[in-house]
Order: sequence, then C-alpha cells, then structure tokens
Amino acid sequence: MALLETHDIYAGYGGMNILNGVKMSIEQDEIGVIVGPNGAGKSTTLKAIFGLLNISEGSITLRGDDITNNAPDALVRKGMAFVPQEHNVFVSLSVEENLEMGAFTRKDDYSYMLERVYSFFPDLKDKRRQPAGELSGGQRQMVAMGRALMVEPSLLLLDEPTAGLSPLYMNEIFERVIAVNESGVGVLMVEQNAKQALRIAHKGFVLAAGQNRYTDTGANLLADPEVAKSFLGG
Repeated sequence: MALLETHDIYAGYGGMNILNGVKMSIEQDEIGVIVGPNGAGKSTTLKAIFGLLNISEGSITLRGDDITNNAPDALVRKGMAFVPQEHNVFVSLSVEENLEMGAFTRKDDYSYMLERVYSFFPDLKDKRRQPAGELSGGQRQMVAMGRALMVEPSLLLLDEPTAGLSPLYMNEIFERVIAVNESGVGVLMVEQNAKQALRIAHKGFVLAAGQNRYTDTGANLLADPEVAKSFLGG
C-alpha cells in the first residue's frame, strides 16, 4: 500500500481549476519530486494534499485512508508535515524555540527528537540559542525542516526548499533530504532546481497546466530527451 496517493485531483481558486486531474503515488521509503514550468500547479498540489485548498474532484489517500479535504491539524496528527516556501520560521525565536514550536501538539517528552533533529542538521546545534532571523537562508530552511520533523511525520511535504539558496546550500539541503528519507520518512517536494532534484528522486512528476505530462523514476526523466528539451532546459 502506498504511503500517499492522489487520485485525479481537481482544485483551484475562485471556481477556476489549477489542478486538472493530478495523479501521483509515493512509498514510505521514497523521495518524490514535482517539477514543471511556473503556473503548472506544483505548489498548488502540495497545498491541496495538506488541506490548504479545497479539492473539488478526485481523492487523496494516506496509507489507504481517505484524507481528502482533511484540515491541516488533522493531517499532522495522521503523520503529515508541511514546510512552506516562505515565512517558515519564527525570526524572533531562537533555533531551539522554533524546534520546540514544532512539538506543541505533543504531550510526551520530545527531548530525544530534538537531538535527532540536531543529528540531521549539525549546524543548528551550535546555533540553538541564536535567533532564527540571524541565520543564513540555508540555515533557516534547516530550522523549518527540523521543526516539521518534531512531530515525527511519516510524510514530509517541502515547497521549494532550495529557493534562493547558493549552490553550496542547495546541495546541503538535498543531502539532508536524503538523510531524512533514509531514516524512514517519505518526502514529496516541489523544486525549481529540477535537474538536481531529479538526481535524488525515486519518482519524478512533471506537471504542466495542472496535469501529469510525465511520471517516471528520476533517472529515467533525466535521460528522456523530450523531458530535457521541454522542461529541463535542454
């Protein structure tokens, strides 16, 4: 049984569809990457999955359970976490306070999870008392990812995790995504750095006009001349 499946979902804004039958499926041990041109519906897909946008047709399942149009707080309790592209840290709070905010729904002792997050993002442990607003863009992204992991999700949704980052931090974020996935967390992310993202993807989904144009392994999509020409810059 797949960890996540979207079954021909339609969704949009103000009565106009942005998504026109998006289909995707990932397993618990996989990284899925959504790529495509601007306006293709990539971020809209993540918002629809996380209950931030109403789905008018189709359905979404998490481990076989229908979660279509569930509220975000309900989805967090079911094992899903979402890191938006922007405004994803509390800039006046310290790194550690940001991480603790991610555990606000927990009633148990989550100190072990703090240490686990620091093992994924060693840079953050040294800066744990520093306000998040003083960090670099790449380090802020690590804080946002770490906060999402505090609820121990089975599925992590990432919207443009490397947007605006230097190539050095982009590669580091991708390495951290691999480490998180290898720890048993399924990952579905939207990425503008398509070639680099597809290199780490078990599955790739190329969207255009709110529909799947291509769905395959990351390696096969990178090797497909039509995909390269139309969506990866040649």
